[in-house]
Amino acid sequence: MENEIKPEVSRREFLKTSTLAGATAALVANSVLEPQDPVQAEEYVYRSKPGLLPDMIATVRDGKLYDPLQKDNRYPFRRFILKGGHVVDPKNNIDEVRDVLVEGKFIKAVEPDIKPEKGDRVKDVSGLYVFPGFIDLHNHMHDLFEITTRSVFEAAANGITVNLSPGVANTFMACAFLGAEVDRGVPTNVTVYIGNPCLASARASVEEKIAYFNGTLPDEVALQKITRNPISNATAKLAIGVKDHMGHCIQSDEDIDAAYEITSKTGLLFASHTQDPIHAERVFNLSKGRPLHLGHCTASGAGTHMDPVESITMIGEIIAKNNHVTGEYVTSMLRHYRGGWEGLIIDAKAQKIAYDHLSKGIVKVLVADGQLDATMKGFGDTRDTVPCVFELVEAGVLTLPQAVACVTINPAMLMQQKTKQDWWARELGHLGPGARANITVADKRNKMARLVIVNGVIAGFEGRAVRSANGAGGWVTRFGILDRTGVGDLVMWNYVA
Repeated sequence: MENEIKPEVSRREFLKTSTLAGATAALVANSVLEPQDPVQAEEYVYRSKPGLLPDMIATVRDGKLYDPLQKDNRYPFRRFILKGGHVVDPKNNIDEVRDVLVEGKFIKAVEPDIKPEKGDRVKDVSGLYVFPGFIDLHNHMHDLFEITTRSVFEAAANGITVNLSPGVANTFMACAFLGAEVDRGVPTNVTVYIGNPCLASARASVEEKIAYFNGTLPDEVALQKITRNPISNATAKLAIGVKDHMGHCIQSDEDIDAAYEITSKTGLLFASHTQDPIHAERVFNLSKGRPLHLGHCTASGAGTHMDPVESITMIGEIIAKNNHVTGEYVTSMLRHYRGGWEGLIIDAKAQKIAYDHLSKGIVKVLVADGQLDATMKGFGDTRDTVPCVFELVEAGVLTLPQAVACVTINPAMLMQQKTKQDWWARELGHLGPGARANITVADKRNKMARLVIVNGVIAGFEGRAVRSANGAGGWVTRFGILDRTGVGDLVMWNYVA
């Protein structure tokens, strides 16, 4: 029958047959050619539903612009389905094939078979793993020495949907600098820690600094005792934590004690450098029961300051025996090559101890601390995060849900505990209805992030950032995620008081 609708074909087959159809038509038009075999010709016939794909593409019809994407809201690009992927969501105890429905910035449903509605986009992710978007508590995105957004885009391409950027050199201006980049468009959620040397250098008292971060210090006092820049004074309160670092500077006990007092009373995360176990022990002794997070603990196993086995054992005992202390391990150092050549290499025996700490739940968080190709190098790279998750499972260190939890719900719960803000584990680290649509779709075969979604927008695809995702990311505060900080607009507009 002439009007019979042929079976629908895949997009790949459609593109193939469309290209070949043009070539076939040209050949048929040449009279010297022999007649085509009917069976062979049938192979190149376009067999999709008539009018479906052309109706989705902008063109010119009857002398007028035809724009189907704006017409009657027929194709709302803010709703789509990831179909047939193996969902691993540790918080919600899901480890099976399910569909994921995204509506706007949030997860709408995760069910065995979600029926698409008219206008829905559908992405077949069968054969791939669908994880909650990865959260990195220690990933250098913007620092004194890293003044581009290249590392932000690389992190998005590699599956990191939330990035907390530490830097002892970060001043009160750091939030304004990176906040402006958020306003101008970045593909992933970001924030910074303020360096403790900067915090200690301000003339304000400890009580005034606590009031400052809680938003109760009068502006006129902040301008005299914190910074003379009103933009910095406004945005610095949006920082996520305070970073101590023995490598860049050695601070007094009084300065470190003051940082503890400020962070413990404002919900800021106090993070310390942990390459030197003696310094880590000193910082722990000064904590006096106040929250402490030990950064990149695997660096202690490189043996730069003490015997590597003794060092990482010492750090593990501090974490295991004290409820107010948490720690993190760098993914690059947990992989089979034990670290990048541009960073530190963990001792093989120390790495086995790190595996033991992970399997026992002493350390529950993995970080990248990258990028290695950025000017502000860490000890690792976001390109190692997805492979590390799979390799920890292959090595028998963790189950897949346990490994995924180390980069999803575990860091979310850690931040909920430190900041005393419930939104962290409600919106991040899982795929339950109402969670932010931050999703990392990974391929076990090549151990890479194949698709990365940030706040409902595709930000990474096949290991590269998607340019259209500019603006998908937001600014992460203790209290929630902001779409914009307003700093990036200041130079564009005049404002009326």
